[in-house]
Amino acid sequence: MTETAHGTHDFEDDPRNAEVIIYLNGSLLPRPQAVVSVFDAGFIFGDGVWEGLRVAGGQPLFLDAHLDRLYEGAAAIALDIGLSRERLAEAVYETLRANSMDSDGVHIRLMVTRGLRSTPYQDPRFTAGPETIVIIPEYKVPLESTLTNGISLFTVHVRRSSPDILDPKLNVHSKLNDILACIQAYTAGADEALMLDPAGFVATCNSTHFFIVRKGEVWTSSGDYCLGGITRRNVLQLCEQVGITARERNFSLVEVYSAEEAFVTGTFAGVAPVRSVDGRRIGTGRRGPMVERLQHLYAQLVGEEAASAARR
Repeated sequence: MTETAHGTHDFEDDPRNAEVIIYLNGSLLPRPQAVVSVFDAGFIFGDGVWEGLRVAGGQPLFLDAHLDRLYEGAAAIALDIGLSRERLAEAVYETLRANSMDSDGVHIRLMVTRGLRSTPYQDPRFTAGPETIVIIPEYKVPLESTLTNGISLFTVHVRRSSPDILDPKLNVHSKLNDILACIQAYTAGADEALMLDPAGFVATCNSTHFFIVRKGEVWTSSGDYCLGGITRRNVLQLCEQVGITARERNFSLVEVYSAEEAFVTGTFAGVAPVRSVDGRRIGTGRRGPMVERLQHLYAQLVGEEAASAARR
């Protein structure tokens, strides 16, 4: 029986995750003891920034780029992380060492909130304590079916917000916009949501970035209404390096439905094919040659980055 993915973040549960050690505000704690207060700004308001990091060969991949995005987001919402980049990076490595995670198959969630509130009110000036920093490592790998059979997408009515409402460049804890999109997609029978920008052009997915292949060219959105994806950027750079024409541009669903291939990118699964959008088969409905080539190129990049990080 063919295994079917239900989104790029699907994984097989690993019993070792029940015993992981979690970093919480400078302490390394067993999972059951790693808790935050009900007065934490992240819990009450979604007031915080976060990053997801993939680990290969015991090394958090593209750590500098993830920290760039984390600190830029924190600056945008006037959040003082309270640790230098170097100290926060060391905390990530400390957490990996505490769990003896020195190989592949690990995913990290790094979260920073504004910390304790003196009362459950949104004004940041009611912050009562220092920031809350949490690093959760898990044994987690994407399903093989995600990378071979691909996923289905459904275009939802929930649009990506414009920068004057909630800037989509911010990787903040408040993800309700994406959650609503995800709910509409899976209740429609799809794996993930395809989201449009305010003008009706294709923007991104609820948790990944979207690409199509047309006449040998790779297209993705303009990037104006999506997070500055690190895997997205890496794939665009790989295309440039090997001579694949890649364009960041506006395009519509008409051009999606007639594409030869489609795929999504993200930290967790890397490059994953899309077999259908809104019930319409994309290309052959199977992983195409461009996606397979980009998966191979990205796997090489991951290996090189892990080796480079180990030497640093």
